[in-house]
Amino acid sequence: MKLIKSSLLILVTLVCIFSNVCVSQNILNKDSLLTKANRLRFKNPDSAIYYLEKGHELSLTTQDTLKAIQFLTDASFLYSHNLNYGKAYDGYWKALLLANKFGDSTSTSQIYVGLGWLYSFYKRKEEAQKYLFKSLELRKDLVNNRQLNIGYLFENYYAIASFYRLNREYKNAEIYLDSLYLLNNKIGVTDRKENYHANTERGYLAAKKGQTQMGITDLNNAIQYFKKSDPSYLVIAYALLAETYKDINEIGKSKNYLYKSLEVSETYNSHLDFRLFVYEQLYDIHLENKEFEKALEFQEKAKNLSEKLYSIQNNQHLFEIKDKYRIEKKRQEDISKQQRIKQLEQEDRIWMLQTVILVVSIIFIVVFSYLTIRNIRNKHKNEKLIIKERQKERLKRHRQVLELKNKELTESALRLIEKDEFIASIKTRLEKQKDNLDVGVIKRILKSIQGTPQSNWSEFEARFTTINQSFYEQLKSKFPRLKQTDLKICALVKLNFPSKDMAKLLGISVESVHTSRHRLRKKLGLERNENLEEFINSF
Repeated sequence: MKLIKSSLLILVTLVCIFSNVCVSQNILNKDSLLTKANRLRFKNPDSAIYYLEKGHELSLTTQDTLKAIQFLTDASFLYSHNLNYGKAYDGYWKALLLANKFGDSTSTSQIYVGLGWLYSFYKRKEEAQKYLFKSLELRKDLVNNRQLNIGYLFENYYAIASFYRLNREYKNAEIYLDSLYLLNNKIGVTDRKENYHANTERGYLAAKKGQTQMGITDLNNAIQYFKKSDPSYLVIAYALLAETYKDINEIGKSKNYLYKSLEVSETYNSHLDFRLFVYEQLYDIHLENKEFEKALEFQEKAKNLSEKLYSIQNNQHLFEIKDKYRIEKKRQEDISKQQRIKQLEQEDRIWMLQTVILVVSIIFIVVFSYLTIRNIRNKHKNEKLIIKERQKERLKRHRQVLELKNKELTESALRLIEKDEFIASIKTRLEKQKDNLDVGVIKRILKSIQGTPQSNWSEFEARFTTINQSFYEQLKSKFPRLKQTDLKICALVKLNFPSKDMAKLLGISVESVHTSRHRLRKKLGLERNENLEEFINSF
């Protein structure tokens, strides 16, 4: 009996040891499968998916539901990033059913993120947004209940910010990116990979807001980090930097970074969904540079990739239909390609012709406008010259008339002087013969016809003022100190009266005239070498 008990004890012990060894081996196998898959996920995604599927099967065999969910989620992630959306969709939903059945909220929140990205690849915005926010709310609850570390929210904020950036909703993207940075400050962690992902988004958004240099700096810093820690993400970083340079019209740099993005994508087989954006950008750049062959090459690549993005390759029925007409389609595409090249070349020639016509038209308009303006200016110049000549002629005639009237005035004044001299001589002769004449009667007669110096001057001044209307006004405005006697002398000087005639007309002596002229020169501020007559005649 003791022997039987001992045998049973040994058997149980061996079974336990064997079971523990098997469990340890299964754990080791699952962990090694996951390690291999992660190591090959970018270098050889097909092999990585193979190891993930094996791990999923092994996990189901050992009833390790959490590992099964992880393997399914990772495989779906690789399927979606390699454009096998059908299998990705099936994998995520299988994992979600397992997570809900097992009550694993942490895995559920991770699957929601994957579904959000998957629906965004399908361009189904509402569904994508729904699952991304469901994941965020679920993880917030888990964090509040202390079932999950707050750092997991990084992925949610980053995913939502990226989603809005892809849909060109930059303000919303910036809101969730700010939430990510606030979370970062809250937990006080600065050296996380998620931070550099966020810096990539921040740099791109800054450039879109016009803060180009800041954006380029952030993108370059992130690129330096990803070169060492996560080279596959350079597909996105390079593409965003390329778009930033394109926005500021640095096409050469933009094209360089687009090719770098393609190179990384081909090396690591990562982010194939992002290649469509790169192909479209390269198509636009080559078309703008008139590199039609290259442009059509990338247009074709974008078209083929677009078909994959909409799961055409996952629909076997459509694939079979497409394959039946493959040869005909290829021929038609070649014809279409040649026609497109010819069309582009024709459009280029038309554009060149239009440009030449436009340039010639502009030159013609400029020359015509110049000639017209020059003719108008010459016409106005000639008209001004004619008007000026007419004014000179009128002024000349006016001066001639004025000189004639002044001459008549001078002659009239001289006649008055002669009349007075004649009457004075008659008076003298009558006085000599006063014995035979009634002297009183004769004097009264002579007095009635003889003018006084005052009346003679008044008559002269009235006629002078009529002829030379502004003469006195100009003199008074410039030399207000001039008196009436000075103005009289100025008037007689203007008419070239000699001192003797001045004296007779004014009823003063010749010496008084000379004295008045001397005083007048001082008041006018004339030097000895300045001519009084020329100065007076300038008014």
